Amino acid sequence: MQNQGNCYKNVWILSGTSDGPVIANRFLELNYSVFASVLTYKAGQAYIDHPKLHIITGKLKNKDEIINFIKKNQIKCVVDATHPFAMIISKNLNNACKEINTPLLVFERKSLINNTNNFFYIDDLKGINNHVLENKNILLAIGSRFLNDTANYYINRKANIFTRVLPTHESITKAFGSCIENSNIAILEPSKNNESILEKKLCDFWEIDYVLCRESGSYSQKNWESIISGTKIKLFLVKRPKVINDYSYSFNQYQDLINHIIKTNIDV
Repeated sequence: MQNQGNCYKNVWILSGTSDGPVIANRFLELNYSVFASVLTYKAGQAYIDHPKLHIITGKLKNKDEIINFIKKNQIKCVVDATHPFAMIISKNLNNACKEINTPLLVFERKSLINNTNNFFYIDDLKGINNHVLENKNILLAIGSRFLNDTANYYINRKANIFTRVLPTHESITKAFGSCIENSNIAILEPSKNNESILEKKLCDFWEIDYVLCRESGSYSQKNWESIISGTKIKLFLVKRPKVINDYSYSFNQYQDLINHIIKTNIDV
């Protein structure tokens, strides 16, 4: 992990590129010193250049590493805005902050889904069981970690599998090392505009019947919701896992999180 300095009195944000930069900017506007943890150098580029912003790149292995980081850098408040399915890091943050009595605030995006006939919630990645699978074209937009296992499951049920993965070394390596045919793999960033042009073109070109993604509340999920609305494509959303955070406060609005810090006078 890369440590870019030691600031006295600061807030530590752990997030991806959707919420992290926004939350960091709110703190910086209030003259806080901010550490922002990201997994890759590219993710760090989503943040602004600011003298009070310190980008920390790399994975946190366990609870003890989190505690050491908090103590070494005199962290006064931790914000967990990680992916809803990043259960291990959220659990470790909760346990670490609880052990050393450091305030922990959790930010969870709302998942606002329209109630239409072609949206379905499922419990896990292999949950498309009550629908016809044979000869159906299924697009997996689930990341790369469980890509091969999930693809293999549906291929064994005679479905045709396609995927969209992020343009990172890990994602590309896992995608082309999976059981999915190379011609059925697309590498692209999720569209961040309302038109969702590339994803829509993929669905049309591959004649997709089903899209499988996770209930993250991100712009990626919203893109798929927009794309399949009014079409015959079915969208299957894997429900968010239930993470027990018995020490933290939870928020789904940026300003509510900031207001809580101001109201409780957390000394950052």
